Amino acid sequence: MSANKSFSTETSERYSRALFEVAKESSELDKVENEVKNLLSLYNSSRDIQNFLKNPTKSINLQNQALHIISEKLGFSKNLKNFFLLLIKKRRIFFIEKISENFLKICSKHRGEVKAHLISSKELSQSEINEISKELSKSVGLTLKFDYQFDKGLIGGLRLQLGSFMIDTSIKNKLKKFEQAMLEN
Repeated sequence: MSANKSFSTETSERYSRALFEVAKESSELDKVENEVKNLLSLYNSSRDIQNFLKNPTKSINLQNQALHIISEKLGFSKNLKNFFLLLIKKRRIFFIEKISENFLKICSKHRGEVKAHLISSKELSQSEINEISKELSKSVGLTLKFDYQFDKGLIGGLRLQLGSFMIDTSIKNKLKKFEQAMLEN
């Protein structure tokens, strides 16, 4: 285990890589990815499910029963269902959120997609976001997927962050620079 990574991070990454390899090997990567997205959506929308899965005092039997119900309702593939049963058996189910998020990142990376954050001063339609993504993807030679946010506090313009690289064309940022320049003089 790396000195910079916590046990939960290291464990989550290992399990998510294993799930990715199993899904890829069985040619079910897209299906499993959608199933994980659905599970994550359910998990994030229900405090009861979060508390149930994170509670180490729940018996393995009870957690297995709950997983069978969830699996049936969401239509999990056999591999994903068995993967989650393994997590329960190994008492790692409380990492489910981290594992799922890591798995989705691995899938995205596998497709050559890069996550970027886009914040605009006016509300953009999905077609406008797609057009910006398409144009910027051509420029950088990567497929960009945006986490989009609307922030009227920017006054005008937009802010784009891709890893440690940031482009800030907002009027708010320009005003801040003018203010700093006036304070320095």
